[in-house]
Amino acid sequence: MNQTIRLTVNGERKIVTTDGDRPLLDVLREDLNLTGTKYGCGEGRCGACTVLIDGKRAHACLTPVAAAEGKAITTIEGLAKDGTLHPVQEAFLAEEALQCGYCTPGMILATVALLDVHPHPTDQQILEWMDGNLCRCNGYTQILRAVRRAAGWHG
Repeated sequence: MNQTIRLTVNGERKIVTTDGDRPLLDVLREDLNLTGTKYGCGEGRCGACTVLIDGKRAHACLTPVAAAEGKAITTIEGLAKDGTLHPVQEAFLAEEALQCGYCTPGMILATVALLDVHPHPTDQQILEWMDGNLCRCNGYTQILRAVRRAAGWHG
């Protein structure tokens, strides 16, 4: 059954009328035209759909849109500010950690969430945290370097 749902996405208030059980991923992509968040597996196992909800990483494919009501949602489109890339985006660019780019938005947002919890993570913490984000191009070496670089820039 459709309901009116109020969301704050990338700092902007949005209102959608939809089934509250519909995945947040579908609403972001189809209703709000924020296509940076990707559909990968639909099961929360690949991390392509990673967004931040109230600063914590979440799989948008598994999150019912009604569960995100009243919370701050950040997608890859909302990470850069005033035309300036976020330090994590800069690190991924500098380390060439974006091959085909499909996994990159989820990897970057997962990294932002990691650095909020562990500002100076060990390699083991990075590997454990990023374990749920898959790169089909197998660019893990560059991704690890990018996370390390971002940790050095993160305050």
